[in-house]
Amino acid sequence: MASVLVMERCDLECETNNKRHRTSDFGIHCLVVRRGQAFRITVYYKGRGFQQHTDTLTFTAQTGPCPNEVSGTKSQFPLTNSLNEEAWSAAVEQNDNSALTLKICSPPDARIGRYTLNMEATTAGKGVSIPLGQFILLFNPWCSGDSVFMDDEAKLREYVLTQDGLIYTGTDKRINSMPWNFGQFESGILDICLDLLDKSKTFQTDKDKDCSRRNNPVYISRIVSAMVNCNDDDGILMGRWDNNYGDGISPLQWMGSVKILRNWRNQSCQPVRYGQCWVFGAVACTVLRCLGIPTRVVTNFSSAHDTNGNLIIERYLDETGKEIKKSKDSIWNFHVWDECWMARPDLGKGYDGWQAVDPTPQERSEGVYCCGPAPVQAIREGDIKVKYDLPFVFAEVNADVIYWMQRRDGKDEKVVHSSVIGKSISTKSVGSDAREDITYHYKYPEGSEEERRVFEKADLQNKLAQKPVTDLEVKIKVVEAMKYGCDFNVSAVIVNKTSSDRVCRLMFCARTISYNGEIGNECGMKDLLNLEIPANQEKSVPLRVLYNKYCTTMTEDNLIKLMAILFEYKSKDIMLATRSIVIDNPDIKIKILGEPGQFKKVGAEVTLKNPLPVPLTNCSFTIEGAGLTEGQVCENITDIDKNQEAKAKLYFTPRQSGMRKLVVEFNSNKLQNVKGYRNVIIAPVRR
Repeated sequence: MASVLVMERCDLECETNNKRHRTSDFGIHCLVVRRGQAFRITVYYKGRGFQQHTDTLTFTAQTGPCPNEVSGTKSQFPLTNSLNEEAWSAAVEQNDNSALTLKICSPPDARIGRYTLNMEATTAGKGVSIPLGQFILLFNPWCSGDSVFMDDEAKLREYVLTQDGLIYTGTDKRINSMPWNFGQFESGILDICLDLLDKSKTFQTDKDKDCSRRNNPVYISRIVSAMVNCNDDDGILMGRWDNNYGDGISPLQWMGSVKILRNWRNQSCQPVRYGQCWVFGAVACTVLRCLGIPTRVVTNFSSAHDTNGNLIIERYLDETGKEIKKSKDSIWNFHVWDECWMARPDLGKGYDGWQAVDPTPQERSEGVYCCGPAPVQAIREGDIKVKYDLPFVFAEVNADVIYWMQRRDGKDEKVVHSSVIGKSISTKSVGSDAREDITYHYKYPEGSEEERRVFEKADLQNKLAQKPVTDLEVKIKVVEAMKYGCDFNVSAVIVNKTSSDRVCRLMFCARTISYNGEIGNECGMKDLLNLEIPANQEKSVPLRVLYNKYCTTMTEDNLIKLMAILFEYKSKDIMLATRSIVIDNPDIKIKILGEPGQFKKVGAEVTLKNPLPVPLTNCSFTIEGAGLTEGQVCENITDIDKNQEAKAKLYFTPRQSGMRKLVVEFNSNKLQNVKGYRNVIIAPVRR
């Protein structure tokens, strides 16, 4: 009678499997595989080896604290002659006297997470349970049966494997790119992302039900959207928008997601202070890419925040142009969210593909501060009854804006203006640092028949109404570049479209502003009571904006809002033009010293010229890059006099080869969160 099989050891072949599953950047010490794709293990025996006609092998793969077959978190499957790619299965690849090499496959809809793998070996009625090891299972966008399948290798490299990127900020007329280190493959990040799922309220309430739903990217994206903010739970980030960050870190100071996620773990899952929309979006992008869902960060310029769901943003001004708070609605200079790629079988045909997911805590969705996934195609078509949160996201890119002026007698008078919501919706291009404009994914061209059809479907009556025609028109013009530390001119241009002269009053004002639309202090003002505009002509009125005025009131967003209000005496019309402008920080010059190679010390020389008329103190440069640095590298430098250069050399040892992004930040007492980046090609180590 044959003896019971005795295992000496099991080789999970982490290095080979991880490479085949495109998870080798996680390392080679833990098996990380993607669902719907086979992986290989080898079992080594003491004494005799496996005999097909004598021994029976049965395997168990299970995940979660209460695994069971009904919930799909536990599966028992026998050794068979061939793999079944639609279910958990195992087959022999090679068998000799002392080692058995097996192929094991998970179904393309398996639950993601941490798994244990056991083997039951039965010989002549006697059985023994053998633990084979642990592994992590992720979504697989390379597998056609997976609901996150994406049939484009270049996009998969960008939206799953790339660890850095650009996030767009500023205004639609002055779009800036902010480098960001997503770092989804950095040490410890995968464990943090899985821990994040276990910290959710749904897991804490019903662990079995939560784990059973972890096969669904719709569910996972909603959990991540809720857990990246801390408004309802033990989430990662606390939001703050009042420019008071003394008990934490300014949102603009972050360079990447890695430090945020590690801080959250090291603080026993207490929220990290502080985040704003691009930080929430970038951290969510890291988590979702880490779990295997193709994800990109998207910026919407002139983004509406519609708090009451009527698709109208109402703004109130007094007769001096100052804003009166009568509504919680707002218009953000820009707002950042994510798009995730997935099928939506819960919605029927036509809604697969990109889904908007927004982790910034703005409004509750089914009682929780999360948003999405909202099919981008449904947003474009005005299908606002589709799940999830379509009315809110549709309003962000389509809401109508109405300005009212409150007269001294208390009456509100409608103001004529031409502001548009949802402009220059942007994301980083695939395989390059160019900006891709994806506005057409969200909305049809302005004035088109398709746009009118969408507005009718969404019952957006204000958008369908005829726009008023006035005899005069006012607009704002600015110079090409406005540098921080300099004075500059802006102009209000009034056009008389009639054959008679007109007399009007012009109030032209500049005020600092936060990116979320919160108006600050005045930094320039001109009030002309009797401005004559000749027939069929235009007149330009300049306004000088002085550094010594804006430097004390400017927020870290470096934004100024210009507002021109025109009162036309004859017609009694009130016309309004607004424009937000970005004050540019100085550039950081980055020079790589020597030939960068894997596991070889590399230097970066960084330089910045002080643009201010005063010295800079408490100066420092910081660098960070996925696969380049272990955390952040910081160098403090001496004070920098006006018009002088700040310079430092910082060193790092790249761990990974290929194209990498080195992010650099400069900080000082009067010039903060100045960012730059350099793409660096790291030569692989010679074997």
